[in-house]
Amino acid sequence: MPKFKGTLYIIIAPSGAGKTSLVRALLENEASLRVSVSHTTRQPRPGEQDGVNYHFVSKEDFMAKLQLGDFLESAEVYGNHYGTSQSWVQQQLDNSIDVILEIDWRGAQQIRNLDPSACSIFILPPSLQALTHRLQERAQDDAETIEHRMSQAVNEISHMGEADFVVVNDDFDTALGDIRAIIRCRQLNVLAQQTNLAELLASLTAGE
Repeated sequence: MPKFKGTLYIIIAPSGAGKTSLVRALLENEASLRVSVSHTTRQPRPGEQDGVNYHFVSKEDFMAKLQLGDFLESAEVYGNHYGTSQSWVQQQLDNSIDVILEIDWRGAQQIRNLDPSACSIFILPPSLQALTHRLQERAQDDAETIEHRMSQAVNEISHMGEADFVVVNDDFDTALGDIRAIIRCRQLNVLAQQTNLAELLASLTAGE
């Protein structure tokens, strides 16, 4: 029986909805999951590390990779470019490792066109007021940037219906549990279990 291919999970959310914190907590207890580290032309924020949070590259390097077809998806957000390494993602999936991508709705559309089997999860804030408060509490942007992010958030949320699942991040632990339930559900589908339980199924169908 062929080796089971890993699942590509797309996490979509407006800025400040908490997707990065949820993914970080998810990875702590999910050994079979890897998060894709995107390439970006934006400057590192305080505490961010190259190769950990992002691969920070110049615009020239990014455009060269883009022209070579090195990105599975790419987008320009707030004047900065972001892209996902196609070769890295494919290598993980081929080795039965599930991969998480934290991208916007435009990148999600590109991924779904290439891989309809990808599972997309949209993270919603409990309210726009809560989202504004979280952006202010984060203290990474000035008032003008926050206003722009809120405008973009409304547009992002309008694409929620394109996702496979929706999780509201009101209570962090509840939202984390919901995402774990989605992943567990995908791990139990027939195709995955045909590989995971190959020996058991062979013995059952042989009448042993």
